[in-house]
Amino acid sequence: MASVISTIAIIVAIIGLIYLAYCGVSIILVAPLLAVVASVGCGQPLIDILGKVYFVKAAEYIGKFFPVFLFGAVFAKLMEEGGLASSIASKISKVLGAKRAVLAVIIGCGILTYGGLSVFVVAFVMYPFGAVLFRKAGAPKCLLPAALWVGIFTFAMVALPGTPQTQNIIPTEFFGTSTWSGIGLGIFASACFIATGLLWIGYRIKKLNAAGEGYGVHANEGNLELDESSLPDWRISLIPLLIVIFFNIFLSNPFNWKFASSWQIPSLWAVSIATVLASIATLIIGRKNIFVKKSEGERPKFIKIINGSAVSSGTAVFNVASGFAFGCVVTSVVGFVVIQDLLMKLSSNGNPLWSAVLTTNITGGITGSASSGITIALSKFGQMWKDMAVARGISLDAFHRIITLAGAGIDPAPQCGALVTMFGICGLSHKESYFDLLMIMLLKFAVPYLCVILYLVTGIV
Repeated sequence: MASVISTIAIIVAIIGLIYLAYCGVSIILVAPLLAVVASVGCGQPLIDILGKVYFVKAAEYIGKFFPVFLFGAVFAKLMEEGGLASSIASKISKVLGAKRAVLAVIIGCGILTYGGLSVFVVAFVMYPFGAVLFRKAGAPKCLLPAALWVGIFTFAMVALPGTPQTQNIIPTEFFGTSTWSGIGLGIFASACFIATGLLWIGYRIKKLNAAGEGYGVHANEGNLELDESSLPDWRISLIPLLIVIFFNIFLSNPFNWKFASSWQIPSLWAVSIATVLASIATLIIGRKNIFVKKSEGERPKFIKIINGSAVSSGTAVFNVASGFAFGCVVTSVVGFVVIQDLLMKLSSNGNPLWSAVLTTNITGGITGSASSGITIALSKFGQMWKDMAVARGISLDAFHRIITLAGAGIDPAPQCGALVTMFGICGLSHKESYFDLLMIMLLKFAVPYLCVILYLVTGIV
């Protein structure tokens, strides 16, 4: 009876988090409150759960990953305000044209995300270009969030080797791997993600167009045509992105070059240093837009940019840390023991890769965050998986890539903060656009499992 009550408490807490996040209540506030619901329902001391689990785990996450959020947010905001991100996005849109609106949005988002920009900033930057292209192509606007999601939150975030996004950095802390782990699997997964997005959204455009639905008229949309006269040249604008990629490789030394054997820089700090250097380059290239003259007594724009981005990075890391800490509480209370035992049996009775994918899917779904789901799964089972992988000759590079892919499996759950933000940017609601994101989620859910099969059959890493 006690186990049934504990399980019910966990379910109530998760549903409560989903519902309140859906209603727009800050996860920073509701996550600890619902962690209390889970702990009390499982008969565990309230103070111990909050003081020794929730806030400790939140602090651990912030302490480890705040540099990535901080320097990444500043870099992304400088790229945005300097006009570099818009210049690159505009060029991609022009080259591919309105007839390939979906492909243009996906590629544009992918380049900016892989270049190190914050996923939220990429959404803000790419939305107006995507909206213009969708309108010219007559594609229903309700499908735009799905196109943005595929470009930002799938292949460029977790699949492409070397991506500087947090989700690809986290496994390096547990396995001693690099952000370039699993190159073959990453490329295969990227192709699957892109193909899934293009096929589904293309199918939906044809179906809705046939039913007489076009882009539609949307209130408060404003003028989407952007003034490009003040934007820097797109070729020069690519330099900071190339700096992120180059120094990420050079400092982390994923290919074990002999000349770089004397330094041991963790991937997390390699990415942080790379974004700092890229920020300096961005300041130089976008200086006309960043260091604009203001009226006397008004704070310079540059100060506003770095202050605002620093504050926003704090909010972002606290949001993710709150979801992570909530997941840690849920996975630590007695009601989760049954699920944990099943997952451990799956690992011991079969290949640990299957357990890793399923477990990461579950934790990602609980928190509504790929990075939180990956971190919780690795915190709970990472050492066991690592030991089993070494004992069975399974590549840790393959483990790294497959776990990152699994983190993005069901991350667009209704309570996902990125999802709510995306709908807000597009001026759409769950009712209008969630169906297509849900279908893409179900389709891309299979990608990490396909990668496991590919690795087991061919040995490709």
